Amino acid sequence: MIEFDRVTVHYPEAPGPALRDVELTVGEGELCLVVGRTGSGKSTLLGAINGLVPHFTGGHLHGEVRVGGVSTASRPPREFAHLVGRVGQDPLAGFVTDTVEDELAYTMEQLGVPPEVMRKRVEETLDLLGIAELRRRPLRTLSGGQQQRVAIGAVLTAHPAVLVLDEPTSALDPTAAEDVLAAITRLVHDLGVTVVAAEHRMERIVQYADRLVHLPGDGSVLAGAPPEILDVSSVAPPVVELGRLAGWRPLPLSVRDARRRAAGLRDQLRERPRPARGRAAVGEGDRPRLVARRVVVRYGRVPAVREVSVELAPGAVVALMGRNGSGKSSLLWALQGSGPRQGGTVSVDGTDPAKVSAAEARALVGLVPQTPGDLLYLETVAEECEQADRESEVPEGTCRRLLDRLTPGIRPERHPRDLSEGQRLSLVLAVQLTAAPAVVLLDEPTRGLDYHAKASFGDLVRELASEGRAVLLATHDVEFVAGVSDRVVVLAEGEIVADGPTADVVVASPAFAPQVAKVLSPQPWLTVSEVRDALAGAEARV
Repeated sequence: MIEFDRVTVHYPEAPGPALRDVELTVGEGELCLVVGRTGSGKSTLLGAINGLVPHFTGGHLHGEVRVGGVSTASRPPREFAHLVGRVGQDPLAGFVTDTVEDELAYTMEQLGVPPEVMRKRVEETLDLLGIAELRRRPLRTLSGGQQQRVAIGAVLTAHPAVLVLDEPTSALDPTAAEDVLAAITRLVHDLGVTVVAAEHRMERIVQYADRLVHLPGDGSVLAGAPPEILDVSSVAPPVVELGRLAGWRPLPLSVRDARRRAAGLRDQLRERPRPARGRAAVGEGDRPRLVARRVVVRYGRVPAVREVSVELAPGAVVALMGRNGSGKSSLLWALQGSGPRQGGTVSVDGTDPAKVSAAEARALVGLVPQTPGDLLYLETVAEECEQADRESEVPEGTCRRLLDRLTPGIRPERHPRDLSEGQRLSLVLAVQLTAAPAVVLLDEPTRGLDYHAKASFGDLVRELASEGRAVLLATHDVEFVAGVSDRVVVLAEGEIVADGPTADVVVASPAFAPQVAKVLSPQPWLTVSEVRDALAGAEARV
């Protein structure tokens, strides 16, 4: 169905090709998962499937890409709309109408599909994706999972043979991600649609993949069966890393596979002490960095946050979790001071950030929002970093060093808008963290980051906490929470429904438990690094 014939893609002024002599074939009805580190060329590979690369992105493509036997060089991308449907990382940014039903019909209108056929296809798509009850809902009122399914439906109504998905679950809570993946696998198995998806959160999707395409970052591509490629891949989900550590062959792709082999490993770990975490709560005699009391946020008559109270201890990393639409972002903005707050009080080191100047508030609390690109306004990466250093009054090069820790190798002359989603997020994280305020608020900070970048970012978060700062991060990334947080607060409909040490909260939750906890349950291990350290300690004592 999809053929890459010696494809090489060069971008102007790039030090090397994004893709180099790629030979790749994806068959009809396959679910192909594309993986690799941030900036390795995944978006370029996806864009080449329908001709966006190079027709829209620029650059030079040598070789040939064929879809259903048709060369992408033979026609513009719009003429592939009936053959290839594409859904980007941010569904809301791609919507062009106001309601679900109108959005599903829009593509067919552009293709000149007869009205009676349009009506039939809309009904079929609503039923296929389980969104019939949403048909008249405004798109902006939908949850992230609902928006993702509508975005998929909007391209499916054109009956494409190929569906291209860029980070389809990156902004979704675990339950919503499962719903979207169930819809995707149904398309593959029941309708024979070929799906090519790039996803950093491999733990969610790798078990469903028929083929794995790994981009090492040098322009080459490795493709094959998932167990075969994961043996050499530089990125792998926790369950695979656990399999590598335990020496299991073939490598497990799912929690179910791993649990069947884990009895011996559980026996080895039974008497091993778990490493101590940081500070989960404000202790006796401590002065909290942030104190919020009975915070209320409403949008019109709709309550988003209902009298939430929370304290952040110095040196603590606290994760704020909950399904899409539970009020996490609204709470962060209220704590930062620039968002609406209809009730309650917020104090950061004795000062309400909403009642001081912007410069003073920056020294108290910093916030990285869900759409970090909104904070970038200069022409190059170097200018953004230099400006961050000046505004924060820190030594020159501070921001650049932070950026290189998160995602090394980003050229200083590149325009921020030309970066990949993960690279752009890394830049904004570096800019905001340059100021190193007393309280750091992060809204979905790992979206678009690969496992290596997340590990580096986790080290940075722990470093901030070790300096006495408090960090509150809202996230759906359960694996990141398991590795970095001391405490978890769970929101539902604007109210706190769980609050406690990370191990106590996530292990007890089927939705929020990380893969290692599920494999080694009932033992309370959360990450592969914890298991590795415990086994190494046992060997050292022998």
